[in-house]
Amino acid sequence: MRHPLPLLALAFAALTGCASTPPAAPPAPPAAPAASPDAAPAAAAGAPGDAAAPAPSQVASVEVPAALRAVVDAADRAEADKALDAGRKPAETLAFFGIQPGMKVAELMAGGGYTAELLARAVGPSGVVYGQNTRFVLERFAEKPWSERLKKPVMKPVVRVDRELDDPLPPEARDLDAVFLILFYHDAVWLEVDRAAMNRAIFRALKPGGVFAIIDHSGRDGTGVTEVKTLHRIEEKVVREEIEQAGFRLEAEAAFLRTPGDTRDWNASPMEAGDKRGQSDRFVLKFVKPAG
Repeated sequence: MRHPLPLLALAFAALTGCASTPPAAPPAPPAAPAASPDAAPAAAAGAPGDAAAPAPSQVASVEVPAALRAVVDAADRAEADKALDAGRKPAETLAFFGIQPGMKVAELMAGGGYTAELLARAVGPSGVVYGQNTRFVLERFAEKPWSERLKKPVMKPVVRVDRELDDPLPPEARDLDAVFLILFYHDAVWLEVDRAAMNRAIFRALKPGGVFAIIDHSGRDGTGVTEVKTLHRIEEKVVREEIEQAGFRLEAEAAFLRTPGDTRDWNASPMEAGDKRGQSDRFVLKFVKPAG
């Protein structure tokens, strides 16, 4: 895929918020994936018309355990990371997705490592964090900050993973408790990632009951994937449908990053949002791999 220089100059911002890119027609969503032995039956994934599938829980507020609050409040966290906390609410994020010591988790498109470090602190020395980045992002933007962060003692649980999003995790990354993709699903569209393959790979890597954690900027109803480049937003319905096609079930959604007053018609990328950065309406979705 051709990446004009303006795109290259902004793509790294996608990994801490999302990048700003010139308007362009995004590719159409991929067709529904073929049946796979790794995928759960459609009924278990909450297929339309399945009366047995429970409705997802609506979580208005998240109670943060003291241990996770201490992770975010750690005195040795970088000031640049702390400056992002107000708009990202990391304590609520870790709590909502149930991160605990000893877990095996992954973050896709870890970038410079803001969330990966928080995950490493939360799972502790007995846990594992797979931090994945693509070659394009590493070569252009993330190599230096990511490599520097990995030198920190607190990052010992982190395994560096350099792979493409179509197949983002190594063979040894199996029976994971959670996989995170934060503020990047919409970028996977304009980057022409095979999202059906990506979602199936994540499904395989998770243990039964494992969590696929999604946060992204809300697009207006009916816009689908048409504004993933111009406004860096994606319609929530599209994300739900694509991930459920891989066999996941939407278990819960949280409101702690909702902004009801957001008109959703402005560019949510950090380099374009200005004073509005961190104030976009964002959906927070907890998908699970059904047991059995």
